[in-house]
Amino acid sequence: MKPYDVIAIGELNVDLLLNRIDGFPEIGKEKFAGDMLLTLGSSTAIFAANSAALGVRTGFAGMIGRDMFGELVKRSLREKGVDTRFVIESDACATGATIVMNYGEDRANLTYQGAMDRMRFGDIDKELFTLTRHVHLSSIFMQSGLMEDLGELLRHARSQGVTVSLDTQWDPAETWNFDYRTLLPLVDVFLPNEKELMALTRRATVDEAIREVAPCLGNAAVVKCGSRGSLLVRRDGSVHALDACLNRHVVDAIGAGDSFNAGFVRCFVQGRPLEECQRLGNLIGAVSTTAAGGTGAFANREAVVRTAREVFGQEIDL
Repeated sequence: MKPYDVIAIGELNVDLLLNRIDGFPEIGKEKFAGDMLLTLGSSTAIFAANSAALGVRTGFAGMIGRDMFGELVKRSLREKGVDTRFVIESDACATGATIVMNYGEDRANLTYQGAMDRMRFGDIDKELFTLTRHVHLSSIFMQSGLMEDLGELLRHARSQGVTVSLDTQWDPAETWNFDYRTLLPLVDVFLPNEKELMALTRRATVDEAIREVAPCLGNAAVVKCGSRGSLLVRRDGSVHALDACLNRHVVDAIGAGDSFNAGFVRCFVQGRPLEECQRLGNLIGAVSTTAAGGTGAFANREAVVRTAREVFGQEIDL
């Protein structure tokens, strides 16, 4: 029995969330926000925190600055039950930060990458690969050091018998320089959303993108389609569509995709059928939209079970 079910490897930053904004920002003009929240950010950190809330033994490997935001990140992860022994503190750069401007179910982000952009595979303690069953990676386009070493990392994980899930997230530069034909065969579960998949494959429709990427899959992919649910794709090209669990009163959609990933991976590391993983992913993604900040709905397992029952009419055993 390894001490971790999952170790998340990736970016760490704080999020400054602004809600109820009275219009879009304009140069030379002032706008007001009705609500503000400073909280743990980054897709990978939200995944890790919410995984721990689902009862997954979770660790984190990432880089922060030796500063007050870095302390907030580490404290927040620990409070969520995430082990931070593999988090690296740097004196050379500051902890990353993202300003998130929410507009209904959409948002605009402005990010300072800081330490997250510096981390390389060589910085990571390789012992973690002997201590976990699974590694999750996300937001690789925001981490140029990790992106450059991604093939090496994936091959090392495979050599240690560790399964891997990957959510590339959006490429802010929109160059989509990702060799999916070489890298995806080394990934057990690929977790893009539909826009990311079309951009990554340079295809005009989701169906075309699925046909392009399916032969490259190491095992399977799940394409997240927001309020339309998700598509489970196998290497043979077969697709299983599953409707979303709709929340009629969305607080915000921050972290919904990362929460989907947490639900899916929780089932995956237990060896459950992929369709069951997909069902839990859909539900946990929906639970995320009932509170602000990506992790707000995941105080503990009991809170998640209660929300699933009261809001979505579903019973889950965590």
